[in-house]
Amino acid sequence: MAMGCAQANLVILPKANAYDFLLFCQRNPKPCPLLDVTDVGSATPTAAVCHPDSKADLRTDLPRYCLYRDGKLVDDSLTDLKAVWRDDFVCFLLGCSFSFEEALLNAGLGVRHLDDHDGDDNKQDDSSCKNVPMYRTNVQCRSAGEFHGPLVV
Repeated sequence: MAMGCAQANLVILPKANAYDFLLFCQRNPKPCPLLDVTDVGSATPTAAVCHPDSKADLRTDLPRYCLYRDGKLVDDSLTDLKAVWRDDFVCFLLGCSFSFEEALLNAGLGVRHLDDHDGDDNKQDDSSCKNVPMYRTNVQCRSAGEFHGPLVV
């Protein structure tokens, strides 16, 4: 966890799909809280979510990336996106539940997937580290173009 910072999930799409995804996020702001959208071809977050002098690069600054093609996972161990980067990509940063975990911890409330973790944050592939609990509901999100699906809480 990055205490004191908003944490985000990264979605990168070709420009041809970006408008529909933006619309999907706007129509579904609770499950898809949009923090930032980059310009086409840019891997740099805006100053709204990053320090104005930041040299952040969304292609290289994350510890690991998952690459999906046509909705299927093709690689979950990329350490950067330089080899697959395209000039028509648009990056979306979506708010993540990890951001409010600090408030829960400060209030003395346990967070199970953190409580069950063995504490070694340096492990890249820690099978004992649990993901955030999620539940797929029968409530449908508002669709936009090809983007649709159930609400996950």
